[in-house]
Amino acid sequence: MSAVRVLVGTKKGAFILTSDAARKRWSVAGPHFAGWEVYHLKGSPVDPNRIYASQTSGWFGQIIQRSDDGGKAWHTPGSKPEDLQGDFGMPKGESNKFVYDEKAAPLTTHQHYDGTQKPWVFKRVWHIEPSLTDPDTAFAGAEDAAIFKTTNGGKTWSELSGLRGHGTGPQWSPGAGGLGAHTIILDQKVPGRMFTAISAAGCFRSDDDGKSWRPINRGLRSQYIPDPDAEIGHCVHRITQHPARPDTLFMQKHWDVMRSDDGGDNWTEVSGDLPSDFGFPIDVHAHEPNTVYVVPITSDSLHYPPEGKLRVYRSTSGGQQWEPLTKGLPQQDCYVNVLRDAMCVDSLDPCGVYFGTTGGQVYCSADGGDCWIPIVHDLPAVLSVEVQVVA
Repeated sequence: MSAVRVLVGTKKGAFILTSDAARKRWSVAGPHFAGWEVYHLKGSPVDPNRIYASQTSGWFGQIIQRSDDGGKAWHTPGSKPEDLQGDFGMPKGESNKFVYDEKAAPLTTHQHYDGTQKPWVFKRVWHIEPSLTDPDTAFAGAEDAAIFKTTNGGKTWSELSGLRGHGTGPQWSPGAGGLGAHTIILDQKVPGRMFTAISAAGCFRSDDDGKSWRPINRGLRSQYIPDPDAEIGHCVHRITQHPARPDTLFMQKHWDVMRSDDGGDNWTEVSGDLPSDFGFPIDVHAHEPNTVYVVPITSDSLHYPPEGKLRVYRSTSGGQQWEPLTKGLPQQDCYVNVLRDAMCVDSLDPCGVYFGTTGGQVYCSADGGDCWIPIVHDLPAVLSVEVQVVA
């Protein structure tokens, strides 16, 4: 019998929600790292006990934590108990050191909203993506935008400097939330291929395990950059890919839902009949590569559902035709948002879909989106939701 483990990062700690395969009754553990912003938790696909967590604090900075027992206990890789300091047990391990590779990719400056140049400064890790084959290898998407890699379980991290080093880095400008590398996709079918998305630089692809990268933004249109066909500068909120169809990517952009069928070389709009094509998350059904989910919000200035009705929209045709999924979701006076990393799917059959809101609710659908139940109601604002299925 499978168990389901939902990993939730919030503004004030991390929570782990567990259930059996029926996904009807849930237990809640946490908060872990209480009081810290936990941007992302994600489990290894090859070791069900291994989970990585990114926690950050305005006082203490960025820390990567690791669990080797499914989230019961946590430690900072590379630190020892005697290294703990202060009332908060702040570890000093090597995992706290994210250093840009200035030799391979010189740190000049990057562009700011107002056109001025700002220095490149490491602030936090937005996203952790564990390796598909090795539990000790993982990738971290950072702000200011870069990707780092560990091969020793998080003890040390080194930059994949080819991303900034391909030449357009000085032109990257932050989105409203910062200049973050917020999405990392490791292609399960094409060896060596990786994708990332950066707000607000756009999408990039590597075909050599992250050594070199190139922009893949042809077909995107953005109103607020001088050249609507610019190679970089597009505010991409999220991209996703179905493992069985690696050349097909879906994107939720700052306005527009997009699709590519050639590995990101070209994009076309598939917003279709959505009530708004602005939103943050996008995901694909575990077993149906043409079934896609988004959560529209009203606009870039009104970050809540259209008409105050919380609706997940599903397309079973790969875009253009969309249907609202509302059963079990509040349909009046609902003014929450769903952030880019706060939606995921599990691998069970029927496929489970999960999302968390800035109001602290986490919802589950155990039937591909037809019906929803709230797992929890009153967490801090949810930043990320991931799921593990454990045998």
